[in-house]
Amino acid sequence: MQRLLDLYSLSSGSRAENAQLLQAAGSNREYYRITATDGSTVIGVIGTSREENHAFLYLSKHFASKRLPVPKILAVSKDEMCYLQEDLGSLSLFDALKGGRQANGRYNQKEKDLLLKTIRALPEIQMHGAQGLDWSNCYPQKEFDSSSVLFDLNYFKYCFLKPSSLDFHELKLEADFRLFALDLTQENPECFMYRDFQARNVMLDEKGNPFFIDYQGGRKGPYYYDVASFLWQASANYSHKLRRELVYEYYNTLKNYIEVPSHRHFVNRLSLFVLFRTLQVLGAYGYRGYFERKQHFLDSIPPAIKNLKEMLELDVYPYPYMIDMLKRLTLLPKFNAYFEDISLDGKAQNQEGEKSFSSFDNKGELVVSVYSFSYKKGIPEDTSGNGGGYVFDCRSTHNPGRYERYKNFTGLDDEVIRFLEDDGEILTFLDNIYKLADHHVRRYIQRGFTHLMFSFGCTGGQHRSVYAAQHLAEHISKNFGVEVHVVHRERDITQVFKAKEKK
Repeated sequence: MQRLLDLYSLSSGSRAENAQLLQAAGSNREYYRITATDGSTVIGVIGTSREENHAFLYLSKHFASKRLPVPKILAVSKDEMCYLQEDLGSLSLFDALKGGRQANGRYNQKEKDLLLKTIRALPEIQMHGAQGLDWSNCYPQKEFDSSSVLFDLNYFKYCFLKPSSLDFHELKLEADFRLFALDLTQENPECFMYRDFQARNVMLDEKGNPFFIDYQGGRKGPYYYDVASFLWQASANYSHKLRRELVYEYYNTLKNYIEVPSHRHFVNRLSLFVLFRTLQVLGAYGYRGYFERKQHFLDSIPPAIKNLKEMLELDVYPYPYMIDMLKRLTLLPKFNAYFEDISLDGKAQNQEGEKSFSSFDNKGELVVSVYSFSYKKGIPEDTSGNGGGYVFDCRSTHNPGRYERYKNFTGLDDEVIRFLEDDGEILTFLDNIYKLADHHVRRYIQRGFTHLMFSFGCTGGQHRSVYAAQHLAEHISKNFGVEVHVVHRERDITQVFKAKEKK
């Protein structure tokens, strides 16, 4: 750190007041926030690879010359092992989207707008940033080619597939890997491929405008890769509908820069890169998690497996042996257990480098009933004979029923859902209820109880209580697989989520 302080003093002509080490999720570089006596700050970086540092410094200066939203480089040591850059603040896109992730992928309009701003800005750095770029400065290689694809596929094989203990035929898999690499490298336009384009690498200014960081691994390559990297990030849990909207927005924005292929061709090519990117990140999660024992990466494995399962269900990939092997991989009990036995804080606990999951002692078949109701008509009766359960009062949250335009809608309609989620109070309200409900459902299953009841009341039993009851029912069904009955009493609507089959 002393080298950074010396560099700061030399470049600014004054001493630093203090330097704070910042947390880095997956990087080997060290980041410090250096504060001057006048309160201004800069970010100091100490790298472990001169070549990697050089790539970042070159790309930053090149992008800045194109007026792209990247941090300014303020000072660099002679050996390029440490440097100072503009402080873009502490709010990343990943942090700003926390509410949507915690709401099981139900992003409000403000969060969606941030995603739209970011995906619209991506073609600018990919296409405008590529103009006049000297690719020889890229690290560790200047171009996305079949050798780099095979490197990443073998990284997946050795760091994730082999540790999984799944039996597979190496020569058959290698043959499909080569076909896959050939298909991925058929198109290579004059484009800057960011390579690690994800929400953690996007910083937001006070107006919510995106700024890009950590592009030192970028190179010449296909633009599909970054779209796959961003929209299929394992922990993001974007809905299919939201992904479609963002892909469509990117596709239309890309038209401002190049002559784009047909939409069908674009989607078909993108699907290849989604599969490739998923295998690549599983390789990284395996190495960083199983071998380096970093919990953040272990926690990301089950959501990535979930993404992989969804992709394989499309049945569009012409690599029969590889696809069969991947399907068998996703069926391994240690991955499926994550979704059957999610822990109280939403994360499975790690033991000896792999996920270990406690099993429920399920002595009975639990049925959960969730009601919405109007307080004017009284609290629902418990017909099971158990005397009732939890009753939650939604009337403290903002009421869409006060506004004329929502009077004919219910908490099941998009208009009301958007109102409640944009307001945000109902999400905080439910976040606390989810934790309580998860613990209670888990204990009921362990103790062999057969019925549990939750009720949500509001003024008219139409908007807030309906939204809350529906979302809790979906949450319990998804995370525990038990039978759930949701009854919107005042709307005369009943829905049953059947119990998932036990394997």
